[in-house]
This record gives sequence, structure tokens and C-alpha cells, in this order.
Amino acid sequence: MSKGTLIVYSGPSGVGKGTLLLPYLQAHPEAALSVSMTTRSPRPGERDGVEYYFVSKQRFDEEIGQGGLLEYAQYSGNYYGTPRRMVEEKIAQGKDVFLEIEVQGAMKIKQTFPEAVFIFVMPPSWEVLKKRLTGRGTEPPEVVGRRLAAAQDEIHMAEKYDYIIVNDDLEAAGKKLEAVVIAAKCEARRLQETVRQLGGMPSV
Repeated sequence: MSKGTLIVYSGPSGVGKGTLLLPYLQAHPEAALSVSMTTRSPRPGERDGVEYYFVSKQRFDEEIGQGGLLEYAQYSGNYYGTPRRMVEEKIAQGKDVFLEIEVQGAMKIKQTFPEAVFIFVMPPSWEVLKKRLTGRGTEPPEVVGRRLAAAQDEIHMAEKYDYIIVNDDLEAAGKKLEAVVIAAKCEARRLQETVRQLGGMPSV
């Protein structure tokens, strides 16, 4: 059985990452979403163990000390991290694992898993992103302000990713996401073992 692919998936808050990714996961049972751990409080409708594992700062620190996180970062006053065991198990089982994480965490993954695929979701414009964030109505203005400030820094990091998808139209962006994953799996660097095997076959 061939190993799965680690797909690092980022973009500023409010860009629609989850809305874009959900149809892909529903259509591709070979893909799974890694559930991150966070110290922030749940938003209305969020469930522990589904959208995130919601934990205390003490528990988060314990996971860091035990080496239980693949990466972690602070974002808008809260901590986010990726549980290591689930990711490694799914990849070993041949599943593609999406890590929907912040840019800080993505850059750490780039150092330890350079073979991962890095996808950045971009808003069509700054005005659209601001409207999406303020339209949520779930967070006070100061939190929205921090997210917009963070978005500026994140967008500057987009060029460090392998692929950029502009989420201007959900259906079109969904097709691009599928095409990107297919293209990434066909990269020569991911098929080196196949090349070596065929290169060792006797000539006819």
C-alpha cells in the first residue's frame, strides 16, 4: 500500500477554507481532515472533536512537552496545534491528510515535512474578506480587527506555498482544488520509487 499525501491547507480567517474543502472531502473518501487542538473557546455550533479539540492552556502545554503535536502556533491570542498520532496513522493507511492550519504552523511543517503539498486559499479582494469577517457577527470588533491584521501578514506569506487558489467563486475554486491535488500527486518527486522500480526492469 502506498502512503498518503500530507496536504497543508491555509488562508486567512474568513476566506472560506472550510466551505471550500468540505465538498472535496465528501467526494473523496481517501482524504481526511486532521482535527486541530486549540485553546480558544468554541463558536456557536462547533463541537469538541469535530471542528477542533478544545482544551485548556495547561493541557496544550502538556501535549507540547510530550511531543504530541506535529506543530503549534499562537494566533489572535490563542494556541493551535496538530496532534501527531492521527496524522501519521492516516498517512500510513494510504489516506491523504489535510492540515487546515495557520501560516506559522505551515512554515514549521515545511521544515519537517518538505514533501507535503502546500495550498493557500486567497480572497478575491481585501474588501470581500473584510465583509465576510464582519458579516459573521460572532466576534466583537476588536477580534475582527486582529484577524484582519493577521490576514495581511498571512497573505504576504502566500508565495511560500506550492499553489494558490483564489476563492472568488465556490464551484470554480472547488474544481481548482481538485485539480491541484491531482497535479501534486503527479509530481516527479512523489513518484521516485515508481521510477526506480521501472528503471530496474529488464529491457525487451
